[in-house]
Amino acid sequence: MTDNYYILQDGEKTGPFTYNELVNKGLDINTRIASDTGSSWQNASDLPEFYDYFEAKGHYFPTEDNLATFWWRLVAYLLDMVALYIILSLVMVFLVMFFPAEQIKTYLENFDTKLPMNQLKLNLIGFTVSLLYNTAFEATPMRGSIGKKLCKLSVVDADGKGLSLGKAFIRNLSKFISGAALCIGYLNILWDEHRQGWHDQIARTYVIRQEA
Repeated sequence: MTDNYYILQDGEKTGPFTYNELVNKGLDINTRIASDTGSSWQNASDLPEFYDYFEAKGHYFPTEDNLATFWWRLVAYLLDMVALYIILSLVMVFLVMFFPAEQIKTYLENFDTKLPMNQLKLNLIGFTVSLLYNTAFEATPMRGSIGKKLCKLSVVDADGKGLSLGKAFIRNLSKFISGAALCIGYLNILWDEHRQGWHDQIARTYVIRQEA
C-alpha cells in the first residue's frame, strides 16, 4: 500500500493524501485516485486496500477470491427448496380451511383427467412463488434467500451493493431463461469467468461468499 494518493476534484489533481486522510474525507466508490507510484487513474472501488473501508459501508465487491462456486449455490438452492416446501405446505393447510372437504375430494379425483393442464398450473405456481420469495429476500439487507443466508452467500451488483427490488425481480424472472435450455444457464456458473449464470449476466449481478 502506498503512503500517498492523489484524487481528481473538479477535474484538478489534488494531494498528496495518506490513506487515513482519504478515508476521513469520506471516499465514494467512483472517486478517481492515483498513487504516487505513477499509476493511472482508477476508481476507489478498484483499489484492494480500500475494500475493508467500503465493506464497512455496505459494499461487498465481487472479486476472484469471493465469487461463490456452483456447489455452494447448489447447496443454498436445496435449502431454499426445503424452505419453500414448508411455506407452501402452510399455505395449503390455510387454504384447505376455506374449502369444503367434498370440493377438495372432487378436485383430487379429477386431477389426472386434466393432467397436462394441471401440471402446467402447478409449475406456474411454483415458479411464481419462487420468483416472489427470492426477489423479496434479495431486495432486503439480507441480500439473499434463506438458503443463501445459511451458506453465507450474498447477491450484489457490480458496485458491491445490494439489489433494488426491480433488479432483484429481473434477476429472478430471468431464471426462466437459465432453466429453459436444459438448465445450461445454471451450469454456466461452472465455467464462466465470473461464476455467473445467464440470469446473473442479464441482471449484471454476482453471488459472493462472505467468510465467517
